[in-house]
Amino acid sequence: MIRPGNPAPRAGHRSQEVREDDREHRDGGRPCPGDDARQPTAAERVRTLLESNASAALAIPGSGAEELGHTVPESRAVTPAGDVLLLVPSRSPAARAVAHAQDDDVTAVMEITDVAPVAVPYRIRGRGWVAGWLTPLTGEARADGARLLAEQCPGGPVPGPDWALLRLEVGEAYTDDLWGAAHVEPEELAEAEPDPLARHEADLLQHMATAHAPQLRSLCTLLGDRGAGCAAAWEAVTPLGLDRFGLRVRFRAGAACFDARFEFPEPVGDISRLRHALRWLFEAAAAD
Repeated sequence: MIRPGNPAPRAGHRSQEVREDDREHRDGGRPCPGDDARQPTAAERVRTLLESNASAALAIPGSGAEELGHTVPESRAVTPAGDVLLLVPSRSPAARAVAHAQDDDVTAVMEITDVAPVAVPYRIRGRGWVAGWLTPLTGEARADGARLLAEQCPGGPVPGPDWALLRLEVGEAYTDDLWGAAHVEPEELAEAEPDPLARHEADLLQHMATAHAPQLRSLCTLLGDRGAGCAAAWEAVTPLGLDRFGLRVRFRAGAACFDARFEFPEPVGDISRLRHALRWLFEAAAAD
């Protein structure tokens, strides 16, 4: 079994996180960034990436398929057991490698790139790697896999003769993102749930960036001494990430930028609770 490997350096620049001690700003439940912020686990982050529409590339190390390049899955889904189903062109390197392998294991590594859905410098928020073994789905298993793909990827292509449906049995996974780097075991990945806001994150961030710029800019008042006068100092304030625990915002002036994360009072599981959490966050910023 191969390990996903040491991640290649991400394109662009890792923005500086807020690292000052903000414990005094948490009095009264105020939403302030800090090192002890609640966060999704590494397994949840990988599972969220897998079930998102983030771009992915499938490589077959140590085979002739490697010379033909990577395979880009058209759609993917995660089974209840934690396996990953991949719909790929039947003439792709991955499909051809599996077809010629017969009973031999085909080891594969899938890399998923998480790109922020808003216009901001250094848009790559992180990457995930899932390594395991590829097998083809045929007969009844293919029909079951096609139904699962239709449920998780509505509007995607219907598996036909021009498509191969493959199962990636997960051996291990790895993530390197704005939260840091971490290894994930297959059992952890199978038990993890994707973030409940992930399917709506792109639309929500784009809406906030265009319709709530003043409220986002006001969040700098929650940064303590660092936020003094920041409403005028920072050229751009952009929502960079959103999950059930909080909102990550990027402050930028020229080439200088940093990220700050603002926690919700409690985890949110749907859009209705998110609206209340964001209202609470913006009201706390306006009160300062």
